[in-house]
Amino acid sequence: MKNLRLLTACLLASCAVLGAATETEPQVSITVEGDHRFIRANGLPDHPTGQFPGKGNPNRIGAQNYSFRVPANPVAAAKPTPLGMLPMGVAVNGVVFDPGANEWWNDDRSTGWQYEALGGGPSLGLDANHAHVQPTGSYHYHGIPVALLNRLSGGKPAVVLLGWAADGFPIYGPWGFAKADDPKSAVTVLASGYHIKTAERAGGPGGKPDGKFVQDYEYVAGAGDLDECNGRFAVTPEFPQGIYHYVLTADYPFIPRLLKGTADASFARKGPPSGGGQGPDREKGKKKRPPPAP
Repeated sequence: MKNLRLLTACLLASCAVLGAATETEPQVSITVEGDHRFIRANGLPDHPTGQFPGKGNPNRIGAQNYSFRVPANPVAAAKPTPLGMLPMGVAVNGVVFDPGANEWWNDDRSTGWQYEALGGGPSLGLDANHAHVQPTGSYHYHGIPVALLNRLSGGKPAVVLLGWAADGFPIYGPWGFAKADDPKSAVTVLASGYHIKTAERAGGPGGKPDGKFVQDYEYVAGAGDLDECNGRFAVTPEFPQGIYHYVLTADYPFIPRLLKGTADASFARKGPPSGGGQGPDREKGKKKRPPPAP
């Protein structure tokens, strides 16, 4: 609920806390060609951002050459697919949703303990849009793109299309209709079914889970409005007959970490994995951080 209150406050303030805009113009086109939807963009945000380079992030925003392809009529796979370190999708403004931070306990990926970008661990220099910049110059979202949401929703609760996932299903959030099959029902915040584990961490940093690591969370069926992919089947303004869609939430997983379908090959990583913090693979010459206290 704390994250939700912060989100609401930012929406009401029209995100006035954000800094200067990027240096060049954003470009994006979304077209349906045959059986596929193509998203072509330079990845530059169409809204103000934080300062990059800046504290916690040494990288400068730069134009990209994105050409993503997703099914125009997506289908669910036999079982959910873990996203891993791939981008989850792309926003309607051409900025990618890339939730997995390339930050690991003791700077060692082999430990399997991955810091959650929005979990209060190492500073990654995230701005008010829950975004920062990779070494490639790619500005990307780790959570709800507040300024984009504010523009599309008019600063009030509304069911708005935010983007397209790598498997072709649409992305909405954080709001949905209270009754999944009734567009006349109230618009409400949809709750994730993920919660912080109660048992002590087994190995790694040890201690009680507090949300700093991805592995601190678990899905509890029926605990929220959404499935383990952070989605649901419901009507939306664009799909009045209903469609499965993902929902961005103010709490974990923020951006889904599981795909209902299969990611198109165009989302395969072509550069360094998402990061942007001060880890050694993002800023040469940095000394290795000691592991945080449990």
